[in-house]
Amino acid sequence: MIGKGDVVIAGVSGGADSVCLLFVLCALRERLGFQIKACHVNHGLRGVDADADEAYVRQLCRELEVPCRVFHKDVELIARNRKQSPEEAGRTARREAFGLMCREDGGTKIATAHHRDDNAETVLWNMARGTGLKGLGGIRPAAGKWIRPLLALTRAQTEGYLRAKGISWCEDATNSGDDYTRNRIRHNILPVLEEQVNPGAARHLDELSRQAREVWDYLEQGVDRAWENCVEGGNIGRSAGCGTVGDGGDAAYTGEAWALEINGEAFRKEAPAVQKQLIRRCLAYVRGQERDIGVVHIAALAELFHRQAGRALDLPGGIKAERTYDGVRLKQCSKAGGNMQEPDNGGGFMIPLKVPGKAKIPDTGQSIVCRIIENADISEAEEIPQKSYTKWFDYDIIKYGLSARTRQSGDYLIIDEKGSRQKLKSFFVNEKIPREERKRMLLIADGEHIIWIPGYRMSRACHISSRTKTVLEIKITEEKENGRDDQGADSRRQG
Repeated sequence: MIGKGDVVIAGVSGGADSVCLLFVLCALRERLGFQIKACHVNHGLRGVDADADEAYVRQLCRELEVPCRVFHKDVELIARNRKQSPEEAGRTARREAFGLMCREDGGTKIATAHHRDDNAETVLWNMARGTGLKGLGGIRPAAGKWIRPLLALTRAQTEGYLRAKGISWCEDATNSGDDYTRNRIRHNILPVLEEQVNPGAARHLDELSRQAREVWDYLEQGVDRAWENCVEGGNIGRSAGCGTVGDGGDAAYTGEAWALEINGEAFRKEAPAVQKQLIRRCLAYVRGQERDIGVVHIAALAELFHRQAGRALDLPGGIKAERTYDGVRLKQCSKAGGNMQEPDNGGGFMIPLKVPGKAKIPDTGQSIVCRIIENADISEAEEIPQKSYTKWFDYDIIKYGLSARTRQSGDYLIIDEKGSRQKLKSFFVNEKIPREERKRMLLIADGEHIIWIPGYRMSRACHISSRTKTVLEIKITEEKENGRDDQGADSRRQG
């Protein structure tokens, strides 16, 4: 989890678990050769009690000689604006604060104080929510920069450690109530399982999560192979909007549509478990997110492989699935006036990018080359912005999968180090880009996140820094008449 030279951002609320985490890290920092910086988030929900927790954390960090940074978040406002529960909004606010501090303060790891009981509660919660095998995996001990050093311990052990050393902690009154889902599981479900079914219930749930993670990782490897064997993406030519091919659909727009196509013959050779997860991944890729993709949608799409060519299916997020002679095609649509229509982006396209790999842009003569820069000299990045059509990106920031495409509803840029978002439409307006030109502009996207507008600017989130571990180079080339590949012709902006 932690190596020599790491800078660990520790989430410290003031509760027993996070205080235990802080003391454990402090006990190990000299032996392992890493630094600790504390991050405290005041949610603004408990008034003077929250302020007292903040003061306690500040004082504790001074005593332990740990730099501390405090973030104030209006969680109630965040919950209203994002249409989230206060519980979810608080969790999101903490993750954003930890991530921001990690970027700005040179962090290489983010440590949270989750323990074994938290993991057992998470497994039960995920089972109830229907998250499937992936949810059974619960909380991972390490995932990218995120680490949970206390995950093998119980709540009783963390509190016992503090009592044995005479260390105090703060009690959050909200933890004693049943307003939050996790509290109801903690107070009413897990204790009943341990008292009336098996005293080792929490331990067995934790063991189950480890087994489920191993199975899930193995399954993901199978899905990776299936993606290579079964899935093709790119321009599919002109069609009559999103109406089913041959069904007389009367969509108002006719233009270039983009799709992923799953080859039916190759798909049927895969194991059922791989088939289902491949369908989920394809839906998430086309849509830009996995949320609201349920078992019923996956089953319906799987059934489409057994129907005749020309049959179609509407799926969440404005996705249209069509049975073709070779398999099933997925494409992104938008709703207008209650009818399913193609996005009004005349000449639009979307092409998945492979890393490493090369992709051609239809009807332009341009290609996009992606490669990982081995042993990159980060100082060279200062020269890269001078080349409008070659950029370096922090590859670890990519969440979904890269595509070269035209604009879609919901597109946005990250415009500063704080993670502030700007709608792509607002960017176009501010830059005074003509409306007709906007429809055809090439974008490099990660889901709805536009990481680069060639010729204009990059998203701030993907800039490389001294903390970057994996450098991705994206270069746009154009086939010249003399056969040479060179940078794109439009270099009016240095983006």
